Amino acid sequence: MASLNKIKPIYIFVALITASSLLLSCVGRKSESPKFTSSENRKSGIAIASVSHENTYIKVVYGQPYRKGRTIFGDWEPYGEVWRTGANEATEITITNTILMNNEAIEAGTYSLFTIPYEDHWTIILNNALGQWGAFDYNTNFDYKRFDVPTIPLNNHVEAFSISFSEVQSSMTSLILEWDVIRVEIPIRFY
Repeated sequence: MASLNKIKPIYIFVALITASSLLLSCVGRKSESPKFTSSENRKSGIAIASVSHENTYIKVVYGQPYRKGRTIFGDWEPYGEVWRTGANEATEITITNTILMNNEAIEAGTYSLFTIPYEDHWTIILNNALGQWGAFDYNTNFDYKRFDVPTIPLNNHVEAFSISFSEVQSSMTSLILEWDVIRVEIPIRFY
């Protein structure tokens, strides 16, 4: 019995050393998953655009990347590929009542807002999968609506990607996306 009591502290010591080594080997490792949610992983600030009309409210929450001298569309953001429409988490749009967006009826709800940039138009995608980091896990099976809108070339560079709404006139507004030398306007009609 006495010899077992002497051995136990050695086992405990070895177990502590092993556990400490395992913990230290994990410190500083990056997650292999692209699903980052910590604010320290965001390289771009968060921005919000909103508009209201009568009993309907629309809010867009997005990451706001900067151009930093880059050519954005067709280079940094390749044509024909799904884009998170901003930075960090996928952009999300919340609508409190049914609206018409580009003549498509959109029911109240929250959707991820993805886009596919092309030189002369963008495909706008409202997707039911929320809380995504970027477009890494984008899945067409969750698409709610898709439609195309033309691009509008700008004469001057827009440094920070921005989303805004035009002033409401006659129950209509536009959701405006601008970055680099491209502008996209998505017409919205309130019911």
